[in-house]
Amino acid sequence: MAKTMQGTVSSTKGDKTIVVTVNTRKTHPLYRKQYTVSTKFMAHDEKNEAEVGDKVSISECRPLSARKRHTLDRIIEKPKLRAGSLAATKVEEAEEEEK
Repeated sequence: MAKTMQGTVSSTKGDKTIVVTVNTRKTHPLYRKQYTVSTKFMAHDEKNEAEVGDKVSISECRPLSARKRHTLDRIIEKPKLRAGSLAATKVEEAEEEEK
């Protein structure tokens, strides 16, 4: 069975490629303190449907290129306000007018 992970899309610069940042919590073996480790995975996005900030699920597959070993399963959640969108621009303009 292929391993699946959930993460946030951090880049969509490549064609049919997304970079997904997966955060995991680990416990230090000696000090028993929990800390967060973030790892970036390159995943194949056939339809170029994921955008930066989306929460996605990816799964392992055969090697698709030198660094791509995952594929996009599904988009779990899209952010409510995306930077650069029309709604976000109107909110920023309203805040500037208040100042």
